[in-house]
Amino acid sequence: MPVDPIFFGIEGPLDGTPGEGQLRAANLRGFSDYTRRRDADPRRILERHGIDMRALSDPDSYVGAQALVDTFEYCSELFADPLFGMHLAQEQDAEVFGCITALARSASDLRTAIGALTDYLPIVHSPEAAPELLEGENGAELRWGVVHDLGVNDQANLQAVVLQMKLLRQIGGAHFQPRYVELAVAPRGDDVTEIERALGCQLRTRSHINAIGFAASQLDNPVPSANRLLYRLLGGYLDRVKAANRISFAQRVRDYVRGDLPKGNCSIERCAEKFGISVRTLQGRLAEEDTSFSALIEDVRITLAKVYLQRPDSTLDQVAEWLGYGEQTSFGRAFKRWTGTTPQKFRQSLLG
Repeated sequence: MPVDPIFFGIEGPLDGTPGEGQLRAANLRGFSDYTRRRDADPRRILERHGIDMRALSDPDSYVGAQALVDTFEYCSELFADPLFGMHLAQEQDAEVFGCITALARSASDLRTAIGALTDYLPIVHSPEAAPELLEGENGAELRWGVVHDLGVNDQANLQAVVLQMKLLRQIGGAHFQPRYVELAVAPRGDDVTEIERALGCQLRTRSHINAIGFAASQLDNPVPSANRLLYRLLGGYLDRVKAANRISFAQRVRDYVRGDLPKGNCSIERCAEKFGISVRTLQGRLAEEDTSFSALIEDVRITLAKVYLQRPDSTLDQVAEWLGYGEQTSFGRAFKRWTGTTPQKFRQSLLG
C-alpha cells in the first residue's frame, strides 16, 4: 500500500468521526459472546434496536447512541440482570476508547491524561459524551453525562463507570485510589455492595450526576507509561481530527474515501456503515451539498493519481490498483479524461 508524504499518508484524518447522536461501535465489544453465553441471539437483539450486526466486527464504525442505550436496557430486562452494563464492561477494557486510551497512557501526569479524555472523547468516540474534570482544594471529580436526553440509561452509565475506572487505574499508577463514585442510578441494596466491590470505593446513588471522586493531589501523579514523543504525535493527530470535525459532511466523506481507497475496500455501503447511516441517507446528505459519492471518489482519484505518478518507483499497474481500477487501461482512459493527457506523458513532464 502506498504511503503519502503527508501525515501518515493522508490529507485528512485516518478515519471518520461520529456524527450527532452516534458513538463508536467499540462499546459493543464482547457483546456477542456475552449474550450467547446466556442463550440469546445477539443478532436478533441488535436488529430489534436497529443496529447492524456487522458493526461488531468493526469497532471504528458507528451506531446510534439511543439504540445502544435501549439495547443495554433491554438486555438488563431480558437477562434479569440489573447490573448488565457493569458485567459487560468487566469483560471489556479501556481500549474501547480507542486512540484516546493510547494518548492518555502517554501523558506525563494524571491531570494531562484526564484532559485528553475530556478534550477528545466527544470528538472521536461520541459527540453525545460530556466529560469534565472538576478540581477543588482537596478533591477532584471526573464527571460525565450526555448532551441530549437518552431516557433511562442506567446500564450505559454502569458500563461507563467501569471502563473509566479501568482507565484511571491504568494511567494513575499503583497509588491511584478513588474516594467515591456517584451514579445517577438507583440500585438495590445487594447491587450496591456488588458495585462497590467491583469499583473498590464507596458508591453514592440517586445522584443527579455521574462522577468518580479522588484526592486532588493525585492529579500530579506521573503516568507510568508516559511517552512525550507519542503524546505529541497522537495529540497532534487528534487536534487535526478535532479541526476536521468542524468541516462539512461531504469533506468528512471525502476523508473516508481518501483513507480507504488505497486499501481496496472503498464503497458507498462501507462508507454509510462507517457513519452509522443508510446509503440513502448518505446520498441525501451529499446531495444537499451538491455532490455525490461517485463525484467525491473521482475527485480523490485525481488528487491521488498525481501524487502516485510522482513516485518513480511505482508502476502504472500499481497506481491503477491503488486507485481501485481493475486494470491499467481503465485508469489510463480515466486519467486522460481528467487531465487531457496520459499517465505516461504526465510522468514524463514531471521528469522534464
